[in-house]
Amino acid sequence: MSRARIVLWLSLTLRSARSFSRARFMEGQPQGPPNPAAMENGTEPCGEERPPEVQETTVTEGAAKIVFPSANEVFYNPVQEFNRDLTCAVITEFARIQLGAKGIQIKVPGEKDLQKVVVDLSEQEEDKAELKEGANLAPGDQPRTAAVRDICEEGLRVLEGLAASGLRSIRFALEVPGLQSVVANDASAQAVDLMHRNVQLNDVAHLVQPSQADARMLMYQHQKVSERFDVIDLDPYGSPAPFLDAAVQAVSEGGLLCVTCTDMAVLAGNSGETCYSKYGAMALKSRACHEMALRIVLHSLDLHANCYQRFVVPLLSISADFYVRVFVRVFTGQAKVKASARVKFSAACGPPVAPECEHCGQRHQLGGPMWAEPLHDLDFVGRVLEAVSANPGRFHTAERIRGVLSVVAEELLDVPLYYTLDQLSSTIHCSTPGLLQLRSALLHAGFRVSLSHACKNAVKTDAPSSALWDIMRCWEKECPVKRERLSETSPAFRILSVEPRLQANFTIRDDANPSSRQRGLKRFQANPEANWGPRPRARPRGKAAGEAMEERRKLLQNKRKEPDEDLAQRAAQLKTFPCKRFKEGTCQRGEQCCYSHSPLTPKATAEATPTDCPEAPDQNPLGPGAAAGPGED
Repeated sequence: MSRARIVLWLSLTLRSARSFSRARFMEGQPQGPPNPAAMENGTEPCGEERPPEVQETTVTEGAAKIVFPSANEVFYNPVQEFNRDLTCAVITEFARIQLGAKGIQIKVPGEKDLQKVVVDLSEQEEDKAELKEGANLAPGDQPRTAAVRDICEEGLRVLEGLAASGLRSIRFALEVPGLQSVVANDASAQAVDLMHRNVQLNDVAHLVQPSQADARMLMYQHQKVSERFDVIDLDPYGSPAPFLDAAVQAVSEGGLLCVTCTDMAVLAGNSGETCYSKYGAMALKSRACHEMALRIVLHSLDLHANCYQRFVVPLLSISADFYVRVFVRVFTGQAKVKASARVKFSAACGPPVAPECEHCGQRHQLGGPMWAEPLHDLDFVGRVLEAVSANPGRFHTAERIRGVLSVVAEELLDVPLYYTLDQLSSTIHCSTPGLLQLRSALLHAGFRVSLSHACKNAVKTDAPSSALWDIMRCWEKECPVKRERLSETSPAFRILSVEPRLQANFTIRDDANPSSRQRGLKRFQANPEANWGPRPRARPRGKAAGEAMEERRKLLQNKRKEPDEDLAQRAAQLKTFPCKRFKEGTCQRGEQCCYSHSPLTPKATAEATPTDCPEAPDQNPLGPGAAAGPGED
């Protein structure tokens, strides 16, 4: 019996080895469509279907073409194409600046007049001096150039710490000129194997070097000045907090650090304790949470850099879709580091306000610390915007990049956070003023105002809160609120009980409508596809995002809005919640109160105990004989 088991085990082992060898051989063959005739005649190898775990999908994005498994073994999200396009545009302009200082001109595919673009975008004195020196070259001398796909010996050394399929690194090699090398790193063996295939598929093996290592250890191994990277790109699944300490040490002097954060639930204030543990700041759940998330990330980056006598200078900070993306340069300077505690984010200096708000009477919420300096470098933003506008066919999302960067260029740099129209109007329970009307009122009052790329209804202004509420009080006089319906302790009653000192003028001004809005640029894009948003984390034996995942999404969507089919079960769930009068302390049922009081019959009323406490008929707003529905006392 034992001998038979051994023979059977050896037979199965040899059969598995043959299947594995055949799969490896087929993997190296060129892919092509299956032969229908062979499948009909049953001549397909072994007559077996290809297992789903080795099925592959081909994706073309930008100039790159990659294959990745249909199963969720290697992470890929097509919605992030805007992120990758914007990163290629930013690194291209960064390479133009860095190589221009060395007398090297970059050749970007699609740009007709390279020299004209450089001259138009150069506003700093150093760049002007370098262009003047280049103009004095001898007639026989040609300026050095750097093109895509070519190795530039004095070019940028790029690291993508979490490369997954390698798409971003391959796009760098195919679309960004002036690169010396690109290291595409990932800790997953499946991802590195896939990177090798994609690198060979796109013929960029001379530029892109796949690497399998822990991203933190790889960056720690490049702390020496001679081994640092000029560009480090971190786009993790979730929070980049574990990688920031190593990143600020591995980037070169004046190098570019690109960081993505997709844990917006944490950064937007849903879990303040988690945000503090990861980023060293408390996030507040407010309408300005997206810009606050950007400032928290910048503060965390600067705090990590300060530990090594370094500091960050933001070039571009974007809140888009379900993530935030920051592009910063890292420099070394002890004097700048010491100024961080008082300039870049606020230091504790005693209570700056009273315990309660002077306008609404509510208690203040304490958040931060966070970055208080500008989020962007307008000169660099202008460079990227001009280059993308002059070459719109370079990126698939060029139209959206133009719209977002146009709004960024119009933002007030010295005004942190913002208000929203619906927030202001809902606070005092009045109708919402038009965007141009509110902007015009602020401009008539002598204040500055701008939009924000982080929110469609945002209003950034240097007006004090007292002036803004005076404007809203004046607006309420034109659209009166029924004061008798307001509670005396509500914020709306307290704000409207004060007469405005500033008389607002809502006449529309010509400069109230910003240029990006007049041109109809795509500033805030709608969801590009169904089930849009973050994708599930890659798994070693990942399941394909097929019907099972779609069914689970449908099961979990709107689970609190759609009523249960079983009405008895729904009623039992509602019984677990107290009613509105219980929250106010006026319900007569006491601790036995439930969300929906069942109407009592005359017999039940006669037999009711004192703890049942039916509602008095004269207190029923529905009138005699009307039964209270769910959610009503």
